[in-house]
Amino acid sequence: MLNKAKFTTRRAFPTAVILWGALLSGCASTAVVLTPSPQAPVCDPTATALVLWAPQWRLDQKDVVSREQAAEAGMNDFFRSSGCFARTELRRVTRLGPAAVAAELSASNDRIDRVVTIEIRELGPVVKLLSSAALVEGSTEVVFHVGVHSPQPGAGAREFAVNWRNGGPGVVKGVESLPADLSAALRSGLQSTTVPR
Repeated sequence: MLNKAKFTTRRAFPTAVILWGALLSGCASTAVVLTPSPQAPVCDPTATALVLWAPQWRLDQKDVVSREQAAEAGMNDFFRSSGCFARTELRRVTRLGPAAVAAELSASNDRIDRVVTIEIRELGPVVKLLSSAALVEGSTEVVFHVGVHSPQPGAGAREFAVNWRNGGPGVVKGVESLPADLSAALRSGLQSTTVPR
């Protein structure tokens, strides 16, 4: 009887280790929601754009400086490498209201085909404990509001929000991935015509 118990324990242990390893390796997935949806692409590879961006963090937001550095790096990477526009003038501003947009547009010496405003509201890792305290679900969440404006005075703006999340059970993400995550979220929000499932 004792030998049988030892055999069962020995057999169960490798199985548990394999299952635990599978859970730790995680399986990341990406979810993107555009509100309202669907949206026509913002990007136009033939156009010249003035892109203004500003953070709008929660009052209790932690690590503001490092998040803004990550946001700037992600913005630069996306507009440099994506081909979103033929040429992009990217500026970080303190406000994105109509008067601020008009002032930034008048300060530009180049011909601008469209003005895009991006207000970043969330950029950071999220960790949730699952039913077992030993299991976690981690992700990066990126939330931003987009405004697409005509350079012509008095023209209306198209506005929508993007909520992008990448992660899953067993996934633990840190701040190192934030620039790449923001770049991926911009790609999904500005170039996509559909909402990925």
